[in-house]
Amino acid sequence: MKKFNFKFSKTILVFIYIGIALAIVAFGVNTYYIIAHGVGAEDKVYPIVRYVLMYFVSALLFVVLVSLKIASYYTVDEKYLKTSFGVIKSKYEISKIETILLDRTNNKLSVYFEDKSFIVIVVKDEWYEDFTDEILKVNPKIEFSIKSKDSTENAE
Repeated sequence: MKKFNFKFSKTILVFIYIGIALAIVAFGVNTYYIIAHGVGAEDKVYPIVRYVLMYFVSALLFVVLVSLKIASYYTVDEKYLKTSFGVIKSKYEISKIETILLDRTNNKLSVYFEDKSFIVIVVKDEWYEDFTDEILKVNPKIEFSIKSKDSTENAE
């Protein structure tokens, strides 16, 4: 089973890192307020709920963003193409793949299925060939095609 990491754009990576930093800061600020001001004098329900929610939101944001960065990848095994986007996981039967299209005009690798649905594979450009080879090893009947920049210019 070969693993291909998801390729995030630089902008998305910046947002992920900023979100992680904000989650850590929110956790720290919440802790500071609890230590500095206590839970509350008369009405303790509202401050307790607020602090618990702040911890929950900051921890949830941290876990989701870290898992997004660490656990976003594609794997190909003997039966399935599996995608993992953080905590969201999917799997597709390789036997149901009809076509793999490498579109050089917009530099996208797409996988088309029998039911006319498709997914776009977002990995490093250098891995397109390895990714395609892994799928074709499992099912050599899959049609692989390349749409080049030259073919679209000549078609017009």
